[in-house]
Amino acid sequence: MANLKAIRDRIQSVKNTKKITEAMRLVAAAKVRRAQEQVIATRPFADRLAQVLYGLQTRLRFEDADLPLLRKRDVQTVGILVISGDRGLCGGYNANVIRRAETRAKEIKAEGLDYRYVIVGRKASQYFQRREQPISQTFTGLEQVPTAAEASMIADELLSLFLSETVDRVELVYTKFVSLVSSRPVIQTLLPLDPQGLEPQDDEIFRLTSRGGDFQVERQRVAANTQNTLPQDMIFEQDPVQILDALLPLYLNNQLLRALQESAASELAARMTAMNNASDNASELISTLTLSYNKARQAAITQEILEVVGGANALK
Repeated sequence: MANLKAIRDRIQSVKNTKKITEAMRLVAAAKVRRAQEQVIATRPFADRLAQVLYGLQTRLRFEDADLPLLRKRDVQTVGILVISGDRGLCGGYNANVIRRAETRAKEIKAEGLDYRYVIVGRKASQYFQRREQPISQTFTGLEQVPTAAEASMIADELLSLFLSETVDRVELVYTKFVSLVSSRPVIQTLLPLDPQGLEPQDDEIFRLTSRGGDFQVERQRVAANTQNTLPQDMIFEQDPVQILDALLPLYLNNQLLRALQESAASELAARMTAMNNASDNASELISTLTLSYNKARQAAITQEILEVVGGANALK
């Protein structure tokens, strides 16, 4: 009987755990939807900013513009911005981006260069602090749905390091969202800014939908917005170089915000997948425990029947 009680308690415990993992999956799904709404809301500004920069690029040579954010210098120290999460329970999301950052740091060290970390997220911060790695700044406790204010705060720190020549190049290591079950860590050079790649390009928007009770991602191809380009005969009241100097920090902020949004979507999708797998495993474990409980219960009933029959025979 004690064995039956232990199995019943175990089944109830697993059921409670399943309720928690299912709730966490639904919460992550709701936040993914909020993140995708934010991406759609910020897209018009990003498109227009890219158009203006592209228009300026066609009017002057960026290479000839002597601006601090475009100036390339001999690299002695590389700043590595690592974007991770504050919490776990999201599969291999944090481990993958930390491993990619470590690999990049080793490559930089092999080239005879120094490096310094700027870290977003408590998981990466704890990992590199335990290993006594050089860390310039850490940002933790950010919103799971990134905001422009947070991107601007991080960009200010990167600009301070770059303009003070503490670092000569800034590289970004973040997780690019591919699908609900797939994401990959990538590396992007943030500073100095590269004038290439400002041409209008097609892009994709990911939408989280549900069909038949299951979540899925739909990819929507968005054509580049080529309307309202700058006329060739437009006269600028200010020097185009001054306009460019004012717009480049905004472009950096936008690049960082996009990376934060991609990382947030990847983390939430990984948490959705992990919690979904945990719920499935809990269901399988409940089925196995229920079968064991029924077998033990049947054995106990059989034993009781045998004892009753044996007692009745003894009285004859």
